[in-house]
Amino acid sequence: MTTRPPMQPLGLGHLNHPLLGHRVIDHAHDDRIGILRAIAPDAKANTPSLNIGIPDTPPVAWLAPETGGLEWTTDPDAIEAAT
Repeated sequence: MTTRPPMQPLGLGHLNHPLLGHRVIDHAHDDRIGILRAIAPDAKANTPSLNIGIPDTPPVAWLAPETGGLEWTTDPDAIEAAT
């Protein structure tokens, strides 16, 4: 992986990342390729009830398949730009 600058807050628990909206390789999931949609906490990891505030959980990378479909999450340190 390459060193990247610290992620900056965007609001509502989301963080800025230089690869937002770009194709990335997810090394934690067999080098699966997807589009980085967000770096944000995983609300499901907090509680099964309605979340009104920002979850107090570490941020995860939210990735979407290139051709559409279900998003998945991964460790932000497990992604890098796809060539």
